[in-house]
Amino acid sequence: MKYLVLVGDGMADYPIGDLKGKTPLMVARTPHLDRIARRGEMGLVRTVPDGFTPGSEIANLSIFGYDPRLYYRGRGPLEAASLGVKLDRDDLAFRCNLVTLGKDGALMEDFAAGHIGNSEAEQIILDIDRALGGPEVRFYAGVSYRHLMVLREGAARFSNLETLKLTPPHDITGQEIEPFLPRVGSSDSTGAREILRLMRESQRFLEGHAVNLGRKARGLRPANSIWLWGQGRFPQMVTFRERFGIEGYVISAVHLLKGIGILAGLDPLEVPGATGYFDTNYEGKVQYALRGLQERDFVYVHVEAPDEAGHMGDLRLKIEAIEAFDKRIVGPMLIGLKEFDRYRVLALPDHPTPLSLRTHAADPVPFVIFSGEDESGPDRGGGFDEVSAEQRNLLVDRGEELIVRFLAPSRSN
Repeated sequence: MKYLVLVGDGMADYPIGDLKGKTPLMVARTPHLDRIARRGEMGLVRTVPDGFTPGSEIANLSIFGYDPRLYYRGRGPLEAASLGVKLDRDDLAFRCNLVTLGKDGALMEDFAAGHIGNSEAEQIILDIDRALGGPEVRFYAGVSYRHLMVLREGAARFSNLETLKLTPPHDITGQEIEPFLPRVGSSDSTGAREILRLMRESQRFLEGHAVNLGRKARGLRPANSIWLWGQGRFPQMVTFRERFGIEGYVISAVHLLKGIGILAGLDPLEVPGATGYFDTNYEGKVQYALRGLQERDFVYVHVEAPDEAGHMGDLRLKIEAIEAFDKRIVGPMLIGLKEFDRYRVLALPDHPTPLSLRTHAADPVPFVIFSGEDESGPDRGGGFDEVSAEQRNLLVDRGEELIVRFLAPSRSN
C-alpha cells in the first residue's frame, strides 16, 4: 500500500460576506478535491488541542500523529532538526524571522521582510551571526525570512526563558510591536532582557546593511530587524518505522515541516524551486513525491501558499492558491497514483487561516481519506469544504488519531 498526505496550509476559513456567506474553499474551483470528497471518507479533524496557540507546528505535529501535549517543546527545535543543527539538552532554539518594522521601528509592517530572497537573507544572517553571535549565541540561515537562533545552555542560564511568551510576528501584522515585546518585568527578566537586546542590536546593525540599502534602492522592503519566537528544547519522538513499520519522505519548503518529518524518521526530499510562496515549484513536488512512492511507502507533501494569502488578508490570492493546490498538486497526484496497485490519499488543511483574522485559528478543518477502491464507490454529494465536511457527521476530536485512521484503518474502529 502506498500512502500520500497532501496538506494545503491554511486553506480553511470562515464564511465571508463578499462571498455571500461562503468560504474560499466553497467558491474555489477544486474539481479534484471535490471528486475524492464525494467518494471518500470525509469529516472534520481538530488539529489544535485546547490550550494551544494555533500554529503550523501544533497542527502538523497532530497530522503526523504526535500528540502536541506530549511532544511539543517549541517551534525552534523542529526547525533546528531540518537545518541539521544539533541541540544539546539545555540548548534553546528560537525561530528567527527577518521582518520589516515601520514607523521608526514601532510597527510590524511585514513579518516576511517583503518575502526576501534566499541569497540576500543568507548574507544578512551570516553577518548577524558574525556581529551578534558568539560561543553562547548562534544564528543559522534557513529559507527566505525563516531562520534560526540557538542560545547554548539557554535553559540553564535563564531559568524561565523556555516559557517566556514570545509572539509570532505574523500574528501582529500592522500592529504596534510594544505590547508584544518580552516583558523585562516577567518571571525571567534576565532572559527577556537578552531577547530584547538581540532584537534591538539587530535593528541598529541592519539599518545600514548593504543588502537593505540595495533593497530600498529597488523599492523593496528592508529586513531591518530580527524577531525571535517559538523557543524550546529538543524533543524525543518515536519514528514512523517504530510505530507503523513504514519508511518515507517529507516534501516542504518550510523548515518546520521538514524538521517534524526528520524527527519522525522521514527523509526530506529537496525539490528545486520550492519556495514556500505562490511561485513554488508545484510540478516538481508532484514529480518528487511520485518518485518517492516508487522507493518507499509514505510521502507527506506540504504547500504553504494558501496560508501566506491568509496572512496577507488577500481573498483573491487565497482562492487562487487553493485552486493551484487542487489543479497542480491534487489532480496530477491522483493521475500518477494510478500506476500503483493500491494507494490511499489523505488531503486536508493543517488549520484555518481566516482572512478576517490574518492569522491562524483553532477550528476543526475538513479532511478526506480516499483510496483506489473508492473510485467505483457511491457519490455522496457535496464538495471539499467546511460545510460539506460538517454534514458528514464525523469529527476526529484528537488530531493525532487521524494518521492511525489513515495508515491502519482497522485500528481506528
